[in-house]
Amino acid sequence: MEEEHNQISRRTFLTSAAAVTAAAAVSPTWAVTSTEQKGTTQKRDSIATKTAAGKPNSRFNGVQIGTITYSFRDIQGGSDATIKACLESGVSSIELMGDGLEEELGAPSDPVRKKMMEQMRKMMEERQKAAAAGQAAPAGPGAGGPPRFEMTDEDKAAQKKYQEDLADFRKSSGLMAKWAALAKKFKDAGIDIHILKWIAGDTEELYDYTCNVVKTFGAKAFCTEGAEDACKKYGTVAAAHKLLVTYHNHAQYSKMTVDEIQKWLDYSPANRLNFDSGHYFGFGYDNSTKLTPIQFIDHFHDRIFSIHMKDKTKLTNQFASNQNQVWGQGETPVREILQHVRDHYPHLYCDIELEYNIPKWSTSAKEVGTCVRYAREALIY
Repeated sequence: MEEEHNQISRRTFLTSAAAVTAAAAVSPTWAVTSTEQKGTTQKRDSIATKTAAGKPNSRFNGVQIGTITYSFRDIQGGSDATIKACLESGVSSIELMGDGLEEELGAPSDPVRKKMMEQMRKMMEERQKAAAAGQAAPAGPGAGGPPRFEMTDEDKAAQKKYQEDLADFRKSSGLMAKWAALAKKFKDAGIDIHILKWIAGDTEELYDYTCNVVKTFGAKAFCTEGAEDACKKYGTVAAAHKLLVTYHNHAQYSKMTVDEIQKWLDYSPANRLNFDSGHYFGFGYDNSTKLTPIQFIDHFHDRIFSIHMKDKTKLTNQFASNQNQVWGQGETPVREILQHVRDHYPHLYCDIELEYNIPKWSTSAKEVGTCVRYAREALIY
């Protein structure tokens, strides 16, 4: 039970991690893993944070720790900035968010989306100011509910023109070579891409285009949000292309039974779970699957491809229900999940999704790096 699990506090983690680093510095041959002690063969660099060639290494005791690049959403600068953040944080494998990549390759930008994002940002700022002053939310689209963007006739015309220009771009000669050059930048930096979170659109032609991009990156799967219709549609697409499709969860499973989740998966042999253990924990499961996160992994282990790692409070926490926390300060059994994967399912990717508030003195890359070190410390003991 989560109530009984022995969390690493941030102070304890930093102290023990420092001891590991010091021991490794004194004697590189110290890196004997728990797996080796059990008599199996395991490379002695399994706690190394870099390869012999100086590339990042975030595979510890057989478990690949990575991150979804959504963790770096505060960073501007496209793929170059993403690669730099990966190197700074020490991750060697990622779930790559595909938004914006086509623009790097010369695609037109969506003028309406930019306008919408700016307007939504302003709406949220105004609401926050009003809430801080104890005032009602300002009137306008979405007042009293989620902020809403309303398109004008001019916006609709601009959107139509954008869609036409984007379709022409996707048919341009040499486009796949540009994708290949982009993929090479990640590979040369020592960063593998195991999932591409991006789907170009909902036509047969765009399904083919999406899957070709996934293969160009060397990824094994593409990802979307979990829903029954998605499992029916994209499972067929992925199977036809000999790929996998992974489904991410927010609150879905807090309202579903195990059999209902299995039904979604059974629509295609290519369907897999991108299991967000933090969301699963934080949104509650006592009245749905009734499985703890570790029991969930045990039950669906052969249909899970990757696990999103984050620390949250319980839904029933009376002070802060379902809130993101610095790793080790929440109630999610992060350490136990990592060690359970190490001991039973080391083939599963474990990806950091940084969602807690970043301190003003830090950056997303530094915080992801702290999470990598937390995971490393958990996995090498």
